[in-house]
Parts: sequence; C-alpha cells; structure tokens
Amino acid sequence: MFAGAHTALITPFDEKGIIDTDSYRAIIDDQFAAGISGVVPAGTTGESATLSAEEHRRVIEIAVRHTAKRGLVIAGTGSNSTREAVDLTQAAEQAGADAALLVTPYYNKPSQEGLYQHYRAIAQSTDLPLMLYSIPGRCHIEIEVDTCVRLAADCPNIKSIKEAGGVTERVRLLRKELPEEFEILSGDDALTVDFMKEGAVGIVSVVSNIAPKVMADLSKAMLEGRIGDAEAIHQKYLPLFVDMLKVDTNPVPIKAAMAIAGKSRDSLRLPMVALAEEKRPDLEALLKSLDIV
Repeated sequence: MFAGAHTALITPFDEKGIIDTDSYRAIIDDQFAAGISGVVPAGTTGESATLSAEEHRRVIEIAVRHTAKRGLVIAGTGSNSTREAVDLTQAAEQAGADAALLVTPYYNKPSQEGLYQHYRAIAQSTDLPLMLYSIPGRCHIEIEVDTCVRLAADCPNIKSIKEAGGVTERVRLLRKELPEEFEILSGDDALTVDFMKEGAVGIVSVVSNIAPKVMADLSKAMLEGRIGDAEAIHQKYLPLFVDMLKVDTNPVPIKAAMAIAGKSRDSLRLPMVALAEEKRPDLEALLKSLDIV
C-alpha cells in the first residue's frame, strides 16, 4: 500500500502567518506531476505542533480534496494525548484521508506498555490504515521492535512504520520480526537506499517538497531492483540530503529552500524562526549547483 515516495508537506504561511492555501495546492500539484506516490499533511514538516486543531483539520481536508485520488493522503494525526490523536484520526477518516501517520507521543515519555495501549486505542477508533512513526531524536523514546510486533499482531489496521531512528540494523531487525505484509518506510532522506536494501518499501521525504522527482525516481529505482541507478541518484543529491537538512532544525531548511525556489514564503510559527541570513547564500548555491533553482 505504502510503496514509493511520500512527501511530508510543509504548511506554507502568508506574511500574516495564515495558511497560504494557494501555495499549498500548488505544492501538491508539483508532487504528483513529478511522480510522488503520496503526500503527508500535518506532520512534523507541516508544523503540526503549532497548528490549531481547526488548522490541523483544514490542511488535511485541503490535501484530500486537492489530491483528488492522484495518490495517497497519509494524514499526520499523532499527538502526545491519546484522546487528541483519536479525535484527529477520526476527523481525517471523515475527511477522506487514505491513512494516518501517528508519531510517538512526545514529552510525556510513556513506557512500552503505554505506547502499546496508546496505539491500540487509536487503532480501535478508526478503520483507517495506520502508520506508526518512531523518531527518538525528537521524542526521546522509540517504539521497540517487540512493541511493533505486538501491535501488528493485535491491530489489523496498523500496517506500517515510518522509521526515523537512523539505524539500518533496526530496519533489518524489524523486517525479520514483523509480518511480510507489514511495510517499513524510511523517515530519513539520506538513508533511503540503505533502508530499502534492508526491506523498506519507500520514504516519507522532506527533500521531496523541493525535489519531488529526485525522490520519486530514487524510490522507484530501488523498488524495481535498479540499485545502481538509485545509488547514482543518492550520490548526486547527497549534499541536498545532508548539507541542507542539517543546517537547522526541520522544517527551517526546507522552508528556506522553498522560498528560494519561489514556491512559498519563508514563514514559520514561533518558536521556530526562519533560517539565519548568513546561511542563505550557501543554501542557494547548493540548490543552483543541483539545478533545483
């Protein structure tokens, strides 16, 4: 179901900090024109933590309507409150989303039993296919392999995991322990090839906001067994995966890149702030060197 490249969409804001729906729709159009398999509204890259509940629902609804079945809409509906995650997931289902992405609860640091109960409660509240999202760098906990196995066995609609822990060995272990039909996706652009070599079926990508064809072609090459082609793409765009995304916290660099490309304004919600001016020339030079702008 989730094979391919899926874009973790930015949420563009205008000069007043209001959601720029025209830019948002245009970005979605760019994704599907380039061969992207799906879009992920209201995730980390979409600044879900600083969207109001109404805005959160709205960006999902716009994505569903504007995608118009050109690909998947995997709605970001995770929260550190199980009740809120249930509400958002049910709203996404009502809006017509194809699936939901559920980040590991952050800040409150639940036990593995707490994580199991959290995800089980959400799964029981919806018929949507669900994608777990383990990102210990932000949440300071990960969904342990045994917990993933338990959830896959007990919750038929938990069908996938976005793995953003940065450890290839963990993907190998997940693939070994989980059912064959349970799908693993990379949560790190720079590790897509390595993760897919170990059994992942695609990527939830930040870079594809600005370079959708790159990530669509890379994931397609891996799925078709053209590893040499995928590695060539990876090598060419490695500075984009590493140098751009490491310059500041996501989504600061990708929003700066989108502004340089004229795709949206470089406007973020506090406490996130725009990329420092002294870092912009190097980013622009990188984008030009790769013929992205």
